[in-house]
Amino acid sequence: MTYLETWRLRAEFARRLSGLYGTEVPAYATLVDVSQQVNGQVLAERGAGAERLGSIGRVTAERHGAIRVGTPAELAQVARIFGALGMSPTGFYDLRDAAPSPIPVVSTAFRPITAPELARNPFRVFVSLLVPEDRRFFDADLAERLNTFLSRRRLFPDELLALADSAEADGGLDTGRAARFLELAVGAFALSDAPVDRGWYQELEAVSSVAADIGGVTTTHINHLTPRVLDIDELYRQMTRRGIEMIDEIQGPPRWDGPDVLLRQTSFRALAEPRRLRDADGTVRPGELRVRFGEVEARGIALTTAGRSLYSALVAEVDRRHAESTSARRQDVARQVWSDHMPRTEQELAAGDLAFFTYEINSTRALDGVAPSAALSQLLADGWVVPRPVVYEDFLPRSAAGIFSSNLTGPGAVTDTGGGVHRDAEWMSDAIGRQVQEPTELYEAQRAESLRQVAAALDLDAIDLPGGVLT
Repeated sequence: MTYLETWRLRAEFARRLSGLYGTEVPAYATLVDVSQQVNGQVLAERGAGAERLGSIGRVTAERHGAIRVGTPAELAQVARIFGALGMSPTGFYDLRDAAPSPIPVVSTAFRPITAPELARNPFRVFVSLLVPEDRRFFDADLAERLNTFLSRRRLFPDELLALADSAEADGGLDTGRAARFLELAVGAFALSDAPVDRGWYQELEAVSSVAADIGGVTTTHINHLTPRVLDIDELYRQMTRRGIEMIDEIQGPPRWDGPDVLLRQTSFRALAEPRRLRDADGTVRPGELRVRFGEVEARGIALTTAGRSLYSALVAEVDRRHAESTSARRQDVARQVWSDHMPRTEQELAAGDLAFFTYEINSTRALDGVAPSAALSQLLADGWVVPRPVVYEDFLPRSAAGIFSSNLTGPGAVTDTGGGVHRDAEWMSDAIGRQVQEPTELYEAQRAESLRQVAAALDLDAIDLPGGVLT
């Protein structure tokens, strides 16, 4: 009997979901094709350097998806499905205070959390949860009606959830049950052809088109899928030349001549898709909704807490300078700020404890009778160790909000009165019954393990990081 291990289930699910979305949104298939062409060009131009942040095989296969749900119970069910695929909730993102447009959701990302599993298949899904209790968006009457609507729907069949639980408990499924699980799981995220209540949808859309996409329909669906590209600026140009309307700018750090850090993202604009709409008199008429788009990303090096503080300070400086300028493009302003303040080499990022790396003994270093220092910065300077960048596997709240906002059908409505409601990673962990992982701790664990091995190889008791001693 053939058995599909967890990672193979994950890889097959990602492949099938990508095929489904390419059928539903043909522009996404174009996006994938252009991404692969650009990746091929970059690989030909840069050689092995193009694979510094991941092999071309991994980059080509890599995807992240996004879905939206309405209740903690639905989120808990999603967690069971992704648990079967070896994906854990990682990171907490609150988009309710995001600029330029607050969005009434909190989010987490389900992904593999160990380096070996990420290398096998790094599929991620960014899952957003509606917050009807937040009175800045929903008054008491609308929230009550919304919760009633959400309580009546069932997104995932019992058979799918039972198979998911078995897969998670056993580390996979036999061929027959795996095929059924994948069929049900992919089908659960397909766009439904069920009629949409026009009045109800429009009432929620006046608050936020994201709220309407979640609470205005009886099912969920894949909202966007995201391939990874090695040159996002070139992809943006090529997509535009093909006549596909892109959002106004690339989100995240600027393109510059130093190390790529964190995450850069862009997308083509949400497309008008034919949907059946039901009027108040019960008549069903053809119509269209504009909620789904295709996103693309370029991933960089994960930053430490100190590095994230520097990043935040640079973003604030870009905002300040851009606000004072009458004509400069934001990306041009950002490039200058990065050139002024961001370290220009990986070596500087590592020595300053600004980014995460794993470390290896430099096998080419000549033994000269000099004992190695216990300080990481000196080990780097003296050539005892070689840094390998840790890829940033997660998301940026501001960038996510920027993508969402660029694809909204209207400005939405949010008030400063009524008060919000507290949500954080601890709340989300309790709601879904699974610990939401802290990304920085995962990156730190990778670095720490590599440094323990280096310390042992160099006969050191401990290695001194700029921020403290790692034993």
